[in-house]
Amino acid sequence: MDRPVALVTGASRGIGRETALVLAREGYDVAFTARTEVEGTGTVPARTAAEGPLVHAVSGSLETTARELSSYGARALPVRMDLHDLGSVRAAAASVLAEWDRIDLLVLNAISHVPHARLLDLDLDALGRSLEANHVHQVALVQAVLPAMAAGGGGTVVAVCSASATIDPPAPPGEGGWGLGYSSAKAAFGRIAGAVNAEYRAAGVRAFNVDPGFVVTESGAARGGTAAIADRGFDSSPADAVGRCAAWLATSADADRFLGKVVWAPRLAESLGPPAEL
Repeated sequence: MDRPVALVTGASRGIGRETALVLAREGYDVAFTARTEVEGTGTVPARTAAEGPLVHAVSGSLETTARELSSYGARALPVRMDLHDLGSVRAAAASVLAEWDRIDLLVLNAISHVPHARLLDLDLDALGRSLEANHVHQVALVQAVLPAMAAGGGGTVVAVCSASATIDPPAPPGEGGWGLGYSSAKAAFGRIAGAVNAEYRAAGVRAFNVDPGFVVTESGAARGGTAAIADRGFDSSPADAVGRCAAWLATSADADRFLGKVVWAPRLAESLGPPAEL
């Protein structure tokens, strides 16, 4: 019961799943969220709006991640959460705190993929949905976790950010670039860490923006189009880099040098040495 507690969002697959597994190996009990509860039922929307209402089947689920976490001796707490549903976002934090009474590390990894659209094709309702899910409701989750974190003597927030927040797309959506609906939401999301540090650093809470690089996840592979992104000069990064960085940022006093900066996960993870054996 003395193990620290992590809450990782969007952990049925991809970066979130790998982060949850890394943290379990590092001695955390892990609560984690996703929309897909049962293996074989997961779907993701198309990469671009031009593809219409197409959806793709994708592997990964809460039940599968829970089984994998338990194999490392960690307590696993799966919680269904949908970023488009504010009630489920707040309920996710409440469930973890009710069950384990603490959250020492919050990893904001979940993202709602609203298909990328070219500027003149961008539906304003879709833009609003992206901003609401990927910024407003992320803020709501932080609001639900911070008081308990501060009351417990401190903690760490790791926000999985994106270079799209600060650099221009190298091409239009569908040709190796991204849409405004994604990048604008990520730009807003990237300001959360700074607000946390300004108000809660004195209470022992530190927040970091961590850029995972270009990771080919199960969802990305299912959607296709990753080759076009790679052709634009984006090298593939390891999916476990965010988890390795999060574990270090949460425990190292030297992590303070990254406050107010963006942590490039592949570089920091490489500097930490080989990952722990599976």
